[in-house]
Amino acid sequence: MTIQFIQSRFIEQYDPTIEDTYRKQCVIADIPCVLNILDTAGQEEYSAMRNQFMKQGQGFLLVFSMTSRITFEEVTNLHTQILQAKDDEHVPIILVGNKSDCPNHEITQKEAEDLARSFGSKFILTSAKTHMNIDEAFYDLVRTIRTVEFAHPRKQASHKRLCTLL
Repeated sequence: MTIQFIQSRFIEQYDPTIEDTYRKQCVIADIPCVLNILDTAGQEEYSAMRNQFMKQGQGFLLVFSMTSRITFEEVTNLHTQILQAKDDEHVPIILVGNKSDCPNHEITQKEAEDLARSFGSKFILTSAKTHMNIDEAFYDLVRTIRTVEFAHPRKQASHKRLCTLL
């Protein structure tokens, strides 16, 4: 999903590493910003580093596969870990159901929407393969970060044009 957003290309076989970082300049709602994206790709073997990633991030896309119940269940754990790491209830988070183009979904859209509602976040269906809603997911997260910063001024970053996403 991140490669599709950054490079507009789909990689059939993705081999995630410890972490991949990306940087993209864009204009969202007429405001320029630089997105620093840390793609952790859900690497469980590096979960000891995850707490530091969570503390540093300003916003989070919690991505699961619509074709995998296990990934869907894992986002609940990640959500809890993020709230604990940030020690805050007002964390910009968007729940993302990827692989919406694939048949045989194990997760219904209603289940995902209900989970997002329980998080107090938005749910977006995406397809990295077809580029469906990929840009929208990242841009919506930036808008959510800005909304939270506006509502809670103490959260404003010293570099307002920089958004860190995990």
